[in-house]
Amino acid sequence: MSETIQTEVVIVGAGPCGLFQVFELGLLGMRAHVLDSLKAPGGQCTELYPDKPIYDIPALPVCGAQELVDRLMQQIKPFEPVFHLGEEVMEVKPRDRRFDVVTSAGTRFDAGAIVIAAGVGSFQPRRLGVPGSETFEGRSIHYRVKGADDYRNKRLVIFGGGDSALDWVIEFAATAPSVTLVHRRNEFRAAPASVARMRELEAAGRVRFIEGLADSLMLEGESMTGVRVKAADGAVHELPADHVFAFFGLHPKLGPVAEWGMELERKALKVDTEKFQTTVPGIFAVGDINTYPGKKKLILSGFHEAALAAFGIQSWLYPEKKQFLQYTTTSPVMQKRLGVAGS
Repeated sequence: MSETIQTEVVIVGAGPCGLFQVFELGLLGMRAHVLDSLKAPGGQCTELYPDKPIYDIPALPVCGAQELVDRLMQQIKPFEPVFHLGEEVMEVKPRDRRFDVVTSAGTRFDAGAIVIAAGVGSFQPRRLGVPGSETFEGRSIHYRVKGADDYRNKRLVIFGGGDSALDWVIEFAATAPSVTLVHRRNEFRAAPASVARMRELEAAGRVRFIEGLADSLMLEGESMTGVRVKAADGAVHELPADHVFAFFGLHPKLGPVAEWGMELERKALKVDTEKFQTTVPGIFAVGDINTYPGKKKLILSGFHEAALAAFGIQSWLYPEKKQFLQYTTTSPVMQKRLGVAGS
């Protein structure tokens, strides 16, 4: 049996909100261990769209998703978080204002508080769903874009009608000889500005749009040469392609989190808006996994939630301690960690 690790806080989820939670806790002098079922920090930003531009991070007019993760990792470095990657939390048991936590790898924690920052939970992309497609996943069929430069001067077919699909259609239209967008309807879930831009590119002949569904793969020996699409009018189109992308969204699964006794609403954890505590005292939730009146699923909102959760956690762990607003410019914790003298 592995030795039990004692810690003030266990953070479940190493996406942007989980990483920023480390920073906010650190400002108040608290340390954290961070767990994630993925093999690297970053959550969806790293796993699904590392090159996607993000526009609503304060003071950064535009920031790539992976760049944001890298910046957050640099920001939290002074607080020396301990990461346990490739591990899923399997068991949580409350005990005298503390929690026994066990992961899928057998790691055990004695934690004073828990923060769930697990995004939509553990997730898998929805597959293309045509015979033989699994053979080419990761080679010619993709569910994320890891490096946009790898697809320059390639023939591309993109399935989907949300922001990811249209963002990459617009991006690739400038570098690929052919880009075809396929969606089951002539209406889209993406931002109106993105839809308008896609329509402009379609009118200019830079993008082809087909209302339809994937029908089958085009094969030549052991290679995929394209995909057949059955259009809404019944016609079957053969689309030569070097790469096919499917952006159909995710299968969100709370997994064991749903069994920890917290109140759920539409598969999200109900929290208060003072401390972002769940209905189980000592367990907090920030980011996409929580819900409350007026909830907005934005990274920016998750950062705000993490800041307030840090004060709530401090109050939970140290109820006798007087709280005060800590500014980063005057924080003795930051000054000590960074070797900066206070004024």
